[in-house]
Amino acid sequence: MELKSPRHDRPRLSRIIEGVAPYGVDIFISGMDGASDVGLLRENGITTVVNCAVNLDFNYVTEPAVEASESRVGHGAGAIRYYKIGLVDGPGNPQTMMLAGYYLLQGAFSQILPERASYPRRERGNVLVNCRGGRSRSVVLVALFLHHAMPEQFPTLDSALDHVRARRELRADEWFEAPKPMLIAAARRASEWIRRIDAESDAGS
Repeated sequence: MELKSPRHDRPRLSRIIEGVAPYGVDIFISGMDGASDVGLLRENGITTVVNCAVNLDFNYVTEPAVEASESRVGHGAGAIRYYKIGLVDGPGNPQTMMLAGYYLLQGAFSQILPERASYPRRERGNVLVNCRGGRSRSVVLVALFLHHAMPEQFPTLDSALDHVRARRELRADEWFEAPKPMLIAAARRASEWIRRIDAESDAGS
């Protein structure tokens, strides 16, 4: 029989760490409720959202270039800079997908947009990582990122996971699936690849 963890109340947004090095901005985690509230995001200085969920989309468009019609969806500039890595909350992700999520999140922190009208959201504020409930996909991706971005503070993936779980207010009785074990395993594999890529990059520089 499949175990189901209890669902506890937790903040709509959780500030995981202040001043992520070397970027100097904060990182947050939320579920779909927090990520969909643009007013709440702005109150917390969040300019960028990274959505980990394959089965969840947000319409942040505030300046439509094309209105929706019968055969076309509307599109245009949004209130938030929006990135997406569509992870399954369980088995089914290709092995490299967690690695892709890591580099996507790194890009969300470090990408500098050009001074052109087609890039209207150039602000570099705080970053929110979300999934549907803010308990599994977002938690493991943020832990992987912090372990490699701030290794002095988080020398192991487990130390980063402990910190993220505590700041997200995940309780011990839900840890067996928050995050899902196969996602943690995927993060461990991704961590090994990241070390190899970094070592090769350092050797070639």
